[in-house]
Amino acid sequence: MTDATTRVRELNLYRQYFDLVAAGTKTIEVRVKYPHLADLAAGDTIRFSIKGTDETCAVRIVRVTEYADFAALLDGEGAAKVNPTATRDEQLTNIRAIYPPEKEALGALAIEIALL
Repeated sequence: MTDATTRVRELNLYRQYFDLVAAGTKTIEVRVKYPHLADLAAGDTIRFSIKGTDETCAVRIVRVTEYADFAALLDGEGAAKVNPTATRDEQLTNIRAIYPPEKEALGALAIEIALL
């Protein structure tokens, strides 16, 4: 479903997460609640890419849910939806390696996605 009102956002992903999204096995994308992402909404399109490549993967946002932190997000959404290849604790360590505590303090977004 694409029309003149559909918003398209461009976001980068690391290869390992891009491959899971492209395969349809990663259905929850995790982001810090940065001000520029606060208006993400169901129906929007995200075009993921791997920085420095021309590879892209388009998804539709099904819903966006806010959490206080990444632990609450993983517990609320289920770790397997975020990364089916890693345990909850591995994922929490990996996410916190990407986003330091001052970023996590902004809040966490669980973005449920579906391949287009």
